[in-house]
Amino acid sequence: MGALPDDVLYFCRCHREKERVVRRLLPVVSSCLALLLSPAPASAASASPSHGPDTCAKGGTLFCEDFQSLPVGGAASLKWGVDTKHGTLTVERGPRGQKMLHVHTEGNGRAFLKVDDFAPPGNGFYGRLRLRVKAFPTAPDWAHYTLVEATGAGPEIVRPLGGQWVPTLGKDLWGVGADGGPTGDWTNWRESAPSRADVWQCVEWRMDPADNAISLWFDGVPKPDLTVSTRSHGGNDVDFVFPRFDTVKIGWQLYQPNPSPSAYDLWVDDIALSSRRVGCA
Repeated sequence: MGALPDDVLYFCRCHREKERVVRRLLPVVSSCLALLLSPAPASAASASPSHGPDTCAKGGTLFCEDFQSLPVGGAASLKWGVDTKHGTLTVERGPRGQKMLHVHTEGNGRAFLKVDDFAPPGNGFYGRLRLRVKAFPTAPDWAHYTLVEATGAGPEIVRPLGGQWVPTLGKDLWGVGADGGPTGDWTNWRESAPSRADVWQCVEWRMDPADNAISLWFDGVPKPDLTVSTRSHGGNDVDFVFPRFDTVKIGWQLYQPNPSPSAYDLWVDDIALSSRRVGCA
């Protein structure tokens, strides 16, 4: 067989060189494609809460609302009322399809879902909700916010879930509080319980009438530093005594004018009030 023409030899050499280049680049190209095609991880800020077993469908609670049966839009239900001033309540659909309550306020406004005609046996109960607060206040000094409030026959306005901007520490901190009664206006904040913005959390609380005690859990973990009771609280040196509870409000209120930020948004889901602990699973 005779020698191949020069142009054929040149073509073969070029083809082999291209094959070697492609083989060297193939792993790099594959890695880039994998990065481009893989789904981006959902951030804690944008992800929806993970729903556990359907608490409301199972029954056994004193009050339950997961918003799944409500239409999207302005929030309203025959099971609960609304208490707003410079604020709104809206049912929205989350990224995973489930519905939740969007609470929005301007300035020192308020927006609460209000559970009326509430009658816990023995005046004690547990609460559970999932929430995400977009941002907490950073001004004015000692800005105070409430997310859960329980009232009834008796002077104390009890706030099992609230907090305060503490300028001396430069932090927003959770704290149980009360107002309107003999103990005065107080928030028993603790450095061990920072208010975390833009993350979903499951918050539980217990109202124990045996010692007028309030206890909290965050994501299933107890926070004993936040516990208050008849003689151990953050108010005046008198007994802290529960009213006869008949109303529970869940939402947001900030009390001081001209706060920073000037508006507040939080999302709430899976609300349950019960005679026994519901849990976060």
